[in-house]
Amino acid sequence: MKFSEDLVALTDLKTNPGRVVKHVNQVHRPVLLTSRGRGVAVVQSVSDFEKAEEEQAFMRAVVAGLADLEAGREVPLAEVKKRLGLT
Repeated sequence: MKFSEDLVALTDLKTNPGRVVKHVNQVHRPVLLTSRGRGVAVVQSVSDFEKAEEEQAFMRAVVAGLADLEAGREVPLAEVKKRLGLT
């Protein structure tokens, strides 16, 4: 992330919100909103937010699956197919 390139003062957002929205949609990076020089919020396009959420959910599922394997909680492929009616 390059917050140094994507800083917007809160007053600038109030003045020209369309410019900020256009920017986040073009660069596909979040924009850090600042007030008095300090970060206060982040603006991100909906599509980029949804993509990041899906990626996080996938990674959590992978980690959970690996933990299940390490703990010996696994199901043979034949049993999975049977449960799903794919035999």
